[in-house]
Amino acid sequence: MKWFVNEGSIVREIWGKADTILFIFAGASAEFALNKSVDWLYFTGKLPADPLGRLFSTVGYARQIVFSEHDDAMRAIHQIASIHQGVERSRNARIPDSAYRDVLFMLIDYSVRSFELLERKLTTAEKEELFTVFRAVGEGMGVPGLPANLRAWERMRAEHLQENLIESDFTIDLYKQYRKHLGWYRYHLLRSVQMRIVPDRVNELLGLGQGWFLDLILPVYKISRRMGVGAFLRNMLLPENYKMQVIDLDMTLH
Repeated sequence: MKWFVNEGSIVREIWGKADTILFIFAGASAEFALNKSVDWLYFTGKLPADPLGRLFSTVGYARQIVFSEHDDAMRAIHQIASIHQGVERSRNARIPDSAYRDVLFMLIDYSVRSFELLERKLTTAEKEELFTVFRAVGEGMGVPGLPANLRAWERMRAEHLQENLIESDFTIDLYKQYRKHLGWYRYHLLRSVQMRIVPDRVNELLGLGQGWFLDLILPVYKISRRMGVGAFLRNMLLPENYKMQVIDLDMTLH
């Protein structure tokens, strides 16, 4: 059996833990709101109607690919490409290539940031492995202009953060939707995570500030995980509609 991501890979370790995926979700939800191509997500109406569900579907697809056999993963990748092509036909326009790269770059970057915040520093080899997996996803989707290696990705990521983000009416509306769908205390917890995990450029544009609250509670949460009650505390904070989805993200890794 040939897996898309090898068993024992750091990519499986990152994407096999619900906590890490929730932090990836938090970072992506901030950057999605600033992306110059976010109007494409508004075009279908799915993002403003259910922003949490739309973002969960993005990370859900990524996770499905990570844990699939190679052929199943390729079918999922082609399905994603097909869905986007259908949206392009409906709008009679093309999604910018940079928008596809931005999503892949976000998944790589926030995978690193989330794991390092919750677990430990990644080695250069582990980062290269993560980059290689998501580059393969981009190649499978036919995304042009992908960086050839980790160092090139780091340069392109920095350029994209400067060139492809802007605060717009979509940004303001999307944050209103986050607050509406999460409720005030979950919304402020989301922002606290975003403060600590997003790049400086994203924090600057959103005016998030410093993540001092997360600095206080994260050590306590890490202790609770070692005591075996971390998942219980985490699940208490989850919106009821998404609780089972998050619980299902936790996997026993072989």
